[in-house]
Amino acid sequence: MAIDLLFISLLGAISTYLLAKRNRFDAIRASSCLSILAYGIFYLVGLNTELYSLVFFGSTFVGMSAPIRFGLESICLSAVLFALFFEYLIPHLTGFGGALGISAFLSVCISHIAFLLLAKIKRFAP
Repeated sequence: MAIDLLFISLLGAISTYLLAKRNRFDAIRASSCLSILAYGIFYLVGLNTELYSLVFFGSTFVGMSAPIRFGLESICLSAVLFALFFEYLIPHLTGFGGALGISAFLSVCISHIAFLLLAKIKRFAP
């Protein structure tokens, strides 16, 4: 997996998650504002704007998770899983709408299930 995609995914998810907890922002506003800002930065710096803005935008879907149910640890794990799905799953979903959303949804679900199972194991462990 490319480290730059992983870093951008973590940046997008964490920044959206933290900004959405602010008083004047909700998850949708945080995602849209940060995505526009990231696109502008990628364009001005001269990076691969199309690829990096897609990764950032998709990872903001991960960051839109409810802060009551998800913590920063699960957001980070979900962002890593999203980067994996982006690199290995999305190329096989060409022609299907919502590939970014499906990848974000799967990464959040897998992360949430993993943390629930870990809590159950800790509760029953001596």
